[in-house]
Amino acid sequence: MKLLVCVSKTPETTAKIAFSNEGKDFEADGVQFIMNPYDEWYALVRALELKEKHGGTVTAINVGPSSNDIIIRKALAIGADEAIRIDAEPQDAFYTAQQIAVFAKDFDIVFTGKETIDHNGSEIGGMLGELLGVPFVSYANHLEVEGDTLVVDREIEGGVETVELSTPCVISAAKGLAEQRIPNMRGIMMAKRKPLRVESPVEAATRVDSVKFVLPPAKSEVKMVDPDNMDELVRLLHEEAKVI
Repeated sequence: MKLLVCVSKTPETTAKIAFSNEGKDFEADGVQFIMNPYDEWYALVRALELKEKHGGTVTAINVGPSSNDIIIRKALAIGADEAIRIDAEPQDAFYTAQQIAVFAKDFDIVFTGKETIDHNGSEIGGMLGELLGVPFVSYANHLEVEGDTLVVDREIEGGVETVELSTPCVISAAKGLAEQRIPNMRGIMMAKRKPLRVESPVEAATRVDSVKFVLPPAKSEVKMVDPDNMDELVRLLHEEAKVI
């Protein structure tokens, strides 16, 4: 079984976010970057579990500059057999999906995280399914392989949906699909010797341009209300919080 895991680089969850150039550019100075948690904790680890149970290989793929190599090497340290970096700056989701699709054609399962924690787009998986002409299941939180058939659970409004599909296919991984793994020293040392191929991007159009980023308004300070002054509490809930 050949498994491909799409990994992306995102700001660390506690990083202070700022924009420059009148809100057009993300200010990366001083920001710590990590592998997108949905890609690392769920997509990559479930792929490794399937390899360990059924055999095969796990390949990590990323679209980005050479500064992303440290993120990709972490995927190798956790257990991926090899990695591919497409040497291009991601422009939009469709551009990224087109780059990945070129190298994803011969894989049985292509995994993505359900979304990245910076843009929260949830677009790449569906686009890959369309570009590859294969089934796509989003937000998978349980997956089992039975021969050439995959049995996948995904949360829906008010319950859980179970679907069956055949390979090749694309799966986006949600919380619950696997448990996080921490790379050990042996894995970190082996990662240095595993292949990381750098490939040139294909020509692809960008369909979406980011015009401006705007930070959410700052949260107001907590207001303390005397427990004996219920009239003031009701007024604040009515006039300021507007919840009653």
